This record gives sequence, structure tokens and C-alpha cells, in this order.
Amino acid sequence: MMATTSVSRRTVLTLLAGTGAAALVGCDGVRRSHSTSAGTVPDALLVEVDRGLGVLWGAERQTVPNSIATADGRAIYATTAEGADTALRRIDTGTGRASNPVKLPGRWVPQAVSASGTTVALTPIAENVTRGRPAGRDVTPVLIADVDGEKHRLELRGNFVPETFTEDLAGLFVLEWLPASAPDRYRVRVVDLATRTPGPLNTRDKSPVPPGAEEEMRGDGRQALLAPDRTLYTLYTHQPDHQHTRDLVSGRPGNVHAFVHTLNLTARWAYCIDLPHPFGEAPASGHAMAMSPGGDRIFVADVSSGAVAEIVTEDLTVRRTAALPTGAGAGHAAADRDRLVIGAGTTVRTVDLVRLGVSSEWSVRQPVTGLVLTPDGQRLYLGQTDAVSWHDPASGAELGRAAVPGLVGLRGLAGRA
Repeated sequence: MMATTSVSRRTVLTLLAGTGAAALVGCDGVRRSHSTSAGTVPDALLVEVDRGLGVLWGAERQTVPNSIATADGRAIYATTAEGADTALRRIDTGTGRASNPVKLPGRWVPQAVSASGTTVALTPIAENVTRGRPAGRDVTPVLIADVDGEKHRLELRGNFVPETFTEDLAGLFVLEWLPASAPDRYRVRVVDLATRTPGPLNTRDKSPVPPGAEEEMRGDGRQALLAPDRTLYTLYTHQPDHQHTRDLVSGRPGNVHAFVHTLNLTARWAYCIDLPHPFGEAPASGHAMAMSPGGDRIFVADVSSGAVAEIVTEDLTVRRTAALPTGAGAGHAAADRDRLVIGAGTTVRTVDLVRLGVSSEWSVRQPVTGLVLTPDGQRLYLGQTDAVSWHDPASGAELGRAAVPGLVGLRGLAGRA
């Protein structure tokens, strides 16, 4: 059973600083602030700031360097330096309660967390599967741990970036970058934690991918979403002359510019949902993806072209597409049962999901850096320049605003039950 220490939200970061956070990120690496009542956020929010992850609780602002959040936003895993070693804690984002630290030999930062939120993969340097290619290397150290301590220590021969775990926690999905010393492409593989051996995934019919038929990708991983059924969907764009496993097996030519990579964490199979033209032709930053609350539909938008696609996850097909007004800048999206919200630049549009057409449009003060809809549909949170604002989703009326210096983007609601 996880041992915990009950601490207030205000003291979580003080506790981390006392165990060496400043040694990892500098003397001012841990920041705490308190805004006025006018900046009180109605819901607990998980955000990304220039120093790491942040949690907004009412008028409080907390920043946790060297950290990663669980997919449901309920917890953050954070590491701090203890001499030559590392202390790992799990922080409950709803209560501020932190687990007792576990000591990990060497220096590590969290890289990937399991769908269950119980297990984390750590690497010596911070990397991300949706943020560009890693530097060249021939060996990749990976440490697997939970709140009780180290579970596995791997020395993978090659250039790997952990992505997530299999549902049974017996395997670690990774991106293997090729060639290892000067990477320009990658493939998704799974490492058997018992044997420490990387291997291919299964096909959608649960048979092993034949030798030579593993997909190698050169595109940009834009965004990843975890569905309630433990399927991970990742949006990829710019795949020149790319061939899926099904094309390599059949011998058919392939030239895909954008697709949604589907990874079943239970059965260990992967499948790619191709997106039609013009997806993938414009910059990757203009693409965004959102999931319906039950995970039965996924929406992909390209603000540069105005294209939007609806994917039905039951059969992994694109059911509908539509052409919306074009936009400029980085794209962001959020969805509930009845609407899709798309933000780009200073423009926000709501899309009626019955007819897949724009139902309202409004402007905001600064460029949008993230969108979050509350489950009851009463508030739409927008990330902007050094601030979070919340709006009536129907009219766009601003209901409040809170300063968040260094805000990079919104991750979602924190401490969700």
C-alpha cells in the first residue's frame, strides 16, 4: 500500500524544494504564488508552464519541475535530486497529498506513465514522443518505478523514447529512432520488461507483424489522447512516402500525409486511421485533436485548411469530413457530446456535431494556447499569454481571468474523480 504524507497544497512545493528541487532547476526553480480573488479559478486545472507542470487551485499557483501527469490528471510524478541520486514522489492533484519519497540510484526524470497511473518510466534526460527527435545515442537507459521503488532497470541497445505501458504493465511501448546515432525516422515497438527485449507490435487481427513489415515514420507527432478503453490515439502529420504495415504486407504503395496512430494497450496491436487530403499538407502546429467524453468519437481539425474529420473509434474509420472557415496559428480543440470547440490565433469557433458546421465564433484578447471544457459544459477554459480565462461556451462571454506567468498550454482538469 502506498504510504502518503498529508500536506497542504501550499506546502507541496516547499516539500519538494527541501529535498533538492532547487539543485536540479536552480535556486528559483520552485515557484509559488497567490493571486487576488478576481483571479480565482473555479476548477482545478493542470497546465504547462515554462518551468514544468503547474496546478491551479482557486487562487493558488503551484509549479512542479521535472514532472509528468497521469492521463486522467489525478496525479503528478515528480523527481528531485538527492546528491547523486533521485527522489521520486507521486502528488495527488486534488488534495495536494504526496507519497513518501523513494530513492532511485542515479539521476532520472519522468518520461512516461502507465494508463493506470501507477507506474512510471524514467530516463536520464527529458524527452517527449510528440516533440521532435532525440539526439543520437547507441544505448538508452530506462528505469521503471512506482511509489514503492525501482521495478526494472533497462539498458536498451539503440535510441529509444518511452511512450506508455501495456495495460498489464508487462511491456513498455517505445519509439525506436533509426539510425540510432543520427536518427531521421522511427518505429513503434514494445519492450518485454521480463526479458528486456524490444519487439514488434501485433496487427489489428492480433497476429505478430511479419519481419520487414514494421512501419517507419518520418513525420511529426502532434498530440496523443488516451481513451477510456485504454486505447492511445496519436495524431501524426507529414509522412512523405509513408507505408503502413498493412501496405507493406500487401505490397500496395502508400503515400500518407497524416493519420491517427491507434495503439491498443491491452492487445498490443497498432492500426493507422488515414486522414484524407488536405490533412498533413499544412504545418503540423495547425492540427489538433479532441475526443468525445465516452471515447466513441475523435475529431481532427486542420485550422490552416479549415478541414475537420470525425472518426468513429468502434470501427476506426473516418465517418464524416467538413470544410470550415480557415484560420492561422497553432490549433487547439476540445469536445463534449454536442459540440467541438476549435481555437487558433485569437479566434474561437464552436462546431455543432449534428451538422458538423460552425454554430458560433468569437475573438479573444491573445492567441489561444489551449482549450478545456468542463464535464458539465458550463465553462470553457482558454490558455492565453500568461493567463487563463474562462468563458460561456455558447456565447463566448468571458466569465473570469487569472494570471499565470509563463503559461505554455492547458493540459486538462486536475484532481478529477
